Amino acid sequence: MAEDLTIAKTGTKEEQYLSLIPQIEALLYGETDLIANLANVCAALKEQFNWFWVGFYLVKSDELVLGPFQGPVACTRIKKGKGVCGASWAQGETIIVQDVDAFPGHIACASASKSEIVLPLFQAGTIIGVLDVDSEYLAHFDEIDSVYLNKIISLLNA
Repeated sequence: MAEDLTIAKTGTKEEQYLSLIPQIEALLYGETDLIANLANVCAALKEQFNWFWVGFYLVKSDELVLGPFQGPVACTRIKKGKGVCGASWAQGETIIVQDVDAFPGHIACASASKSEIVLPLFQAGTIIGVLDVDSEYLAHFDEIDSVYLNKIISLLNA
């Protein structure tokens, strides 16, 4: 298991993801505990990109419950279909929000958050949670983030 990350602070966003993915694979290698793996993915993403908030919400009955994260304190429970996280869960797809204030029903866990990307986390074809990433900058996330974050969370199913 890798114990340290080599953070690539130069290069394009895509190059930074390409540098990070093999390191995340090494972090996950041989570890079967989901919570441990989610925690390390959060830490690796926060270290690499210094986003405002990175975390997972896990499906528990009829709501998402806060899981491992990096950043300020967060909302602990989100109903299906509510906010960006609940919408991603309900729709089963990645949602990129360029301006959270323009998203109908946005749940403001932190007023500093300005843009967001949320990706469903699947296990055996069922959504078991979502990866939520917030930025303090407007329009911070794009298709490159969607592609590579989906690749990273797919490693959690391996």
